[in-house]
Order: sequence, then structure tokens, then C-alpha cells
Amino acid sequence: MSNFSLASLSDELADLAAAGAASVVQVLGARRPASGVVHGADTIITTARAIGREDGLRVRVGDAEPAEADLAGWDPATGIAVVRSRTPLGVPAPSVAESEPRPGQIVLALARSWTHALTVSAGIVAIVGGPLRTGRRRQIPRVIRVTAPMHDGFAGGAVYDVSGRLTAMATADSIRGFGVAIPASICWASATQILTAGTPRRGFVGLAVQPVELAASQRPGGRERALLVVALTPGSPAEAAGMIVGDILLEFDGKPTESPEDLLDLLIGNRIGRPVPARTSRGGTARDVQITVAERTRG
Repeated sequence: MSNFSLASLSDELADLAAAGAASVVQVLGARRPASGVVHGADTIITTARAIGREDGLRVRVGDAEPAEADLAGWDPATGIAVVRSRTPLGVPAPSVAESEPRPGQIVLALARSWTHALTVSAGIVAIVGGPLRTGRRRQIPRVIRVTAPMHDGFAGGAVYDVSGRLTAMATADSIRGFGVAIPASICWASATQILTAGTPRRGFVGLAVQPVELAASQRPGGRERALLVVALTPGSPAEAAGMIVGDILLEFDGKPTESPEDLLDLLIGNRIGRPVPARTSRGGTARDVQITVAERTRG
């Protein structure tokens, strides 16, 4: 390849990054600054893991001061979150690729650094596959893995093809050295669902739990795992029901609880505001308690 061709390719990639930069913003939450991709006039998609708490969100676009924002909702399966700016963003959403990229195709990953500077990484599509499990009964149907190096600041960033279309959203996670990105079609579908249905009401019982393997004498129905209570929120429904640190939560509303995700799934829906039976174990002795589920508020 001649020097002229290399220079042309270099300039074209730089032009592509410059064109796509307007649609990549900085999201400021409880954790370190992350990136986000403009989705609509006042909406941004990013990753729930990157923003942390629901309150105190801000969005920075261009050279403007950060604008206050709210969490419109998030998808527990994919980890995709939608953030709504309280003021119009004033920048366009990117054009979304109509099809998935093919292994071997060149892609550019764009993000905002912690100082808000545009950060660019280039590579090729290594693998297009899936599903990728993200928890019990949770998975991302398709994922794209790319060779472009991406640090934590790329979480929520954009992955463009060489035509300048958005092909995926970066997660900053990696599998066997390849960066993981979620196809843009999945991101847009999740965002539409979140904005249409809103965030479901979520219950709160005030338990911090972790999986624990049960002794042979503690295995109801042959189950081998349950949840160990490692902390309680003072004044919480669980504390009011008489639970203490060290209790083992075996069932909630008649459903087995073998992972924290199991309990979270059971706290979404019509259980809020009513007493729910819970089977626990304390010192090897089974106990049944009633926990009145409260509604989780933002923050």
C-alpha cells in the first residue's frame, strides 16, 4: 500500500470519528464518568453499571455545562439504561446500521474520557454470537466482540462501522481479551420498550444477601443453594419481620431464592404493599415470617 493510500485511510478514519463524536456524550453518575449514545431529542442510552445510583445524574454535551438528567429506566437482562436529559440535547442521534457487522470488518469505538475528551479506538469485529448469560434467566440475545481496546470509560460508548452507522454500544466488558458490545438493534429495541412501558415498580425489603451452599440437612426440596443475609437496613420491612444477619432465606412467596437475582425478580410486580410469606432458616431451624414489601424509591 502506498503512503498516499495510508494517508487517505488515516484521514477517512479521523473524519469518521469526528462525524460520530457529536452523538457520543458524557454521563455523570455516582461512579466515574461514563459515555452514552444519543437516542432521541432528550434521551441517551448507556449502561446501568456505569451510572450506579439513580439520582444525581447529569449529561454533558459538547462544551456546555452538564445538564441534570433522570433515569428513565433500565433493562435488567442487557444492562441497557435510558437517561433523559431535563433540557434538549441539541445533537442528533446516529444512523443505526440495518444489519449486524461481519467478522473481519473494521469498526471504531468512540467514547468520552473522564475529562470529556473524545477517545477513539479501532479494531475489527472478532466474533458475532450469543446468547450471553448475564444472570439467572437473563441473557443478551446477541453480542459483538471486537479487537478494539477499551477501558472503563468506554462503557456506554458508540461502535461505528466504516460507513458511519452505529453498529453497537460498548460495554467495557471483555471476554478472552475481546471487548464486548451490544448490537445497536438490541439497544434501540430495549430503549423503545423502556420508554414505552416505563420503569416497573420495584419492591424493597432491606436485605443484603449472598448465595450460600446449604448443608444436607437444610435442603428443602433437594435445593442446594439459598441466600445468606449479610446485612439489614435499619427500620426495613425485613427487620420489622424479625430477620437478623445470619438468617438464610430459602423461599420468598413460595419461590426458591438461590441467587440475588431471584429475590430481585420477585420484588417487581404486585407484591408491593402486601405481606409476603418467606421461609427462612436460623441455626438450622426453619422459620416462616411475613414481610410487607415496601416500594423502592429513587436514590
